[in-house]
Amino acid sequence: AGAVIWTKSSQKEETKTEIIVSEKDHIRGNPEAKVSIIEWSDFQCSFCSSFHPTVKQILENYPDKVRLVYKHFPLDQIHPQARPAAEASECAAEQEKFWEFSDLLFENQERLGEALYKELSAQIGLNLDQFNSCLSSRKYKDKVESDYQEGIKAGVRGTPTSFINGKM
Repeated sequence: AGAVIWTKSSQKEETKTEIIVSEKDHIRGNPEAKVSIIEWSDFQCSFCSSFHPTVKQILENYPDKVRLVYKHFPLDQIHPQARPAAEASECAAEQEKFWEFSDLLFENQERLGEALYKELSAQIGLNLDQFNSCLSSRKYKDKVESDYQEGIKAGVRGTPTSFINGKM
């Protein structure tokens, strides 16, 4: 589903992709902002790690005008820690610490693994029993897969892929 718009410069048709954002998504910035950046990302992707500070800077420069919506797109074949890291971030989100945890994942990308996830969970003050139970049960594997499948439907093929107000 999408709407057709016209660009003045080339008069070519461009399609906008309709992406549903709900309270289950991770939103950074003003939830009611007029500019939405929806990013499909992978915690093990070096390009995503390089892109992350840029998006944070945009949000700092335009705090009321821009929101970031983060969605998981683990590239399992080349990033074996991407999916476990995504699931761990959801366990942190369960305790309202998604953004703190995800920032630290990108900062410590070369150390991704269960030991790091447990170290970071302690560092940011999570309830460790709850986090460890969540992590070992793979409680959020379906949510991560749902984000991934939504990305496939939207045309995402690699990471990072961003849509700004529905336009890739």
